[in-house]
Amino acid sequence: MAGQNRNKDFLIVSKDILPEAILKTAQAKELLVKGDVNTINEAVDRVQLSRSAFYKYKDGVFPFYEASREKIITFSLTLENTAGVLSNVLNTIARFKANVLTINQGIPLQGIANVTISVENMGMVDIPENLLWALGEINGVRKIEVIGQN
Repeated sequence: MAGQNRNKDFLIVSKDILPEAILKTAQAKELLVKGDVNTINEAVDRVQLSRSAFYKYKDGVFPFYEASREKIITFSLTLENTAGVLSNVLNTIARFKANVLTINQGIPLQGIANVTISVENMGMVDIPENLLWALGEINGVRKIEVIGQN
């Protein structure tokens, strides 16, 4: 029975579609981790959540960066076929100290190149969410998605 939780299936889901109780559970856990509150009672009171709902969801709700710590993350990017865009992507990944494992780029069609990059995030200087945000801010990056984690 102890090994049942080892192979959980995970999904990346937008916060916009989650029920309020799950969002509040995540907020309560964050208050506890940051030390803004000392007890679960304080945390659930602060976010206006019942203790029973917190205990129901607490083991299944955690931020993206926690689920992806010390893992391989694979990104799919849609890039403009302009000199320097891929270089800027790779420099950004390097700035975050993520280790690039693979890069696959298709032949650009109609000025657009599809690129898949796998990175190992052990040793990163920031959380994966911020890496995603930084990559999305690069001029010439039209779209970025996480397509896998190991």
